[in-house]
Amino acid sequence: MENRSHALMTGIFTIALLVATVLIGLWFNRDKTELVPYEIVTTQSIPGLNPQATVRYRGLEIGRVDTIIFDPRVTGQILIRLSVDEASPITSTTYASLGYQGVTGIAFIQLNDERTGSPRLKTGSDAIARIPLRPGLLDQLEDRGLAILVKAEQITTSLDELLSPENRATMLGAFESVDRAADAYAAIPQRLDPVLDRLPSLITKVDRSMDSIDTLATSATSMTRNYDNLATRLQAPDGPIERLNSTIGALGAATSELELETLPHVVQMTDEARASLRAVRRTANSFSDRPQSILFGTPGDAPGPGEPGFAPPTK
Repeated sequence: MENRSHALMTGIFTIALLVATVLIGLWFNRDKTELVPYEIVTTQSIPGLNPQATVRYRGLEIGRVDTIIFDPRVTGQILIRLSVDEASPITSTTYASLGYQGVTGIAFIQLNDERTGSPRLKTGSDAIARIPLRPGLLDQLEDRGLAILVKAEQITTSLDELLSPENRATMLGAFESVDRAADAYAAIPQRLDPVLDRLPSLITKVDRSMDSIDTLATSATSMTRNYDNLATRLQAPDGPIERLNSTIGALGAATSELELETLPHVVQMTDEARASLRAVRRTANSFSDRPQSILFGTPGDAPGPGEPGFAPPTK
């Protein structure tokens, strides 16, 4: 009996010692951080967010989610009550978003700030400050995914219209045209081969022609210089042109004097020549009319009225 009571007392003492040890450990490890309340107001969906979820500021844990309720004053609005470390640098430009831990789908509140140096956001149990909730990564992906799906549907519709029977026939015709053009281009090198074979000789001829042109240009340059020298000599003072002008002037003066002296004789000789030419013309005309006059002589004049042998003209 005494052994049983001793064992019972030992067990009770051991249990009491363990409970005291746990209580002392909890007392020493209790959270001494002073927390202040904040509130997040949103109309977005918050999948995976539960009470006691972690609140982080730029990746550092600063608090937890206390409650998640619907706003009784605004239909469809959600109120998320937070308890955050009083020393956290929450300012008037701080905003919240939902973050997710790995692939578990458990959400947490991620606080961030647009800029540094903003004034602190005051809060208290009487007037709880509100932090706006912005769309998170999944919300942005959802919105963009919907936009991508709409564009994909539009692209599908456009492809369906593009691949209509009429457009397919048009594209097949275009491909056939391209095929014929490719065949035509493939035949071009074969046609160019003779030309390319003759190209070296043509280049040689062109080189010779260029040499001939250079020689001709040199000769033309020399000829031009000779003409320039000749013109310079002809136009020089007391040169041939000036002497020719002097000679022409002297000849003009001599011609004027000669015309004054010989002009009457020339006129008389001209009149005599004209009379001789008229006589020769009459003789030629007579010979043409009566070639027998060379043998028989010139016939006498016809008898006039009243003379023997006169015959009046018949009507």
